[in-house]
Amino acid sequence: MKRKYFGTDGIRGRVGEPTISPDFVVKLGWAAGRVLGGTGAGTVLIGKDTRISGYMFESALEAGLVAAGVDIRLLGPMPTPGVAYLTRTFRGVAGIVITASHNPSDDNGIKFFSGAGDKLADEIELAIESEIDRPLVTVPTAELGKVKRVDDAAGRYIEFCKGSFPQSLSLKGLKIVIDCAHGATYNIAPFVFEELGAQVVTIGAAPDGLNINRDVGSTKPEALARRVLAEQADLGIAFDGDGDRLMMVDAAGTVVDGDALIYVIAKSRRAADALTGPVVGTLMSNLGLERALHRLEVAFERTKVGDRYIMEHLKRTGGVLGGEPSGHIICRDRTTTGDGIIAALQVLAALAEQGCALADAAAEVEQYPQVLVNVRLERRMDPTTLPAVQAAIEGAEAELAGQGRVLLRPSGTEPVVRVMVEGMDPDQVQRLAERLAEAVRAEVGA
Repeated sequence: MKRKYFGTDGIRGRVGEPTISPDFVVKLGWAAGRVLGGTGAGTVLIGKDTRISGYMFESALEAGLVAAGVDIRLLGPMPTPGVAYLTRTFRGVAGIVITASHNPSDDNGIKFFSGAGDKLADEIELAIESEIDRPLVTVPTAELGKVKRVDDAAGRYIEFCKGSFPQSLSLKGLKIVIDCAHGATYNIAPFVFEELGAQVVTIGAAPDGLNINRDVGSTKPEALARRVLAEQADLGIAFDGDGDRLMMVDAAGTVVDGDALIYVIAKSRRAADALTGPVVGTLMSNLGLERALHRLEVAFERTKVGDRYIMEHLKRTGGVLGGEPSGHIICRDRTTTGDGIIAALQVLAALAEQGCALADAAAEVEQYPQVLVNVRLERRMDPTTLPAVQAAIEGAEAELAGQGRVLLRPSGTEPVVRVMVEGMDPDQVQRLAERLAEAVRAEVGA
């Protein structure tokens, strides 16, 4: 069944619009309480990032869940993976995060975790959607949920993150710049790295409710690169607004993306004989990652774009490592979801074990030039079914002669097809991407 409200990672939109409005979120909380907890049957944990609208939606969720008879534990500002961890340790029936991840402050959203710290199954999301469309009925007064605040939530998660770093290693002697994107890691990440021995310089750690992700964070790593150079630091780490992804910067100010970071972790796990199953990427993962892993004799498999699909594939294949170029990295042998802090610690552990700098470790992945062109369509459809477009794809693949990839991917949320070409020659890649985009426009473009 097609989902009415949920996307690939919860519900997200502009604050005040139909599904991200206080009235809808009250109803969402009630519906989630009915499905996930039942009357008086469980506890739901709620965390949020640093957006000013988070206060409003926290109150709305609280009202709906209490009306459904569900107890609540409020965590305050907390990275998304921290909510997943604490949901497990508190034996909650679910965790909820109020966040729009790397989006600006005008947006917000609601993410859900199961009691096991996983993303909700499709059938659970469909059940919640079904309840949303029913009239809201409050449980009897004696059965209303109760609300408590968890005062030591940050400390608990800090200790969990530190526990993912080998006891035999230390970050002593490293100077690290950390960019918290004015988001949920601002009161977590600096303490983790300092307590493991690093000298830490922090930027993007002064949230005011409106500046989350503004010119900082994993989507804007230029500020981090400049500070790394100014501080003559060993490296830099940038998180996004809710802390579930990261980018890193080497000592020369060069950005190291998720593909290269996955490789660094994989090489370390492989050397320790701790890498089970394939490494899992997506259709957008760079061909350079695949070939670098092949040289290590490590299997690499692709899924659709989205961490939900990566996790599903890891579970099916018994894999422990996967992620996306955007820096959403899942270390399944350490935690249950993508976690920027924990992934960064695994990279640092790998560098310490190998005795090398980030630049040297990342250089083993030869990034292929990749061009992405978005073509807006008159209506949502898959143009790869059209003969003329198929012929254009075949022509591009023939010209690449096995030294690149072509991908046409219709968007799941809007009438757009994403044309991606990857290869060794940047001029050839640009030309082929433009030619394919024009072929699509000629057939169905708006």
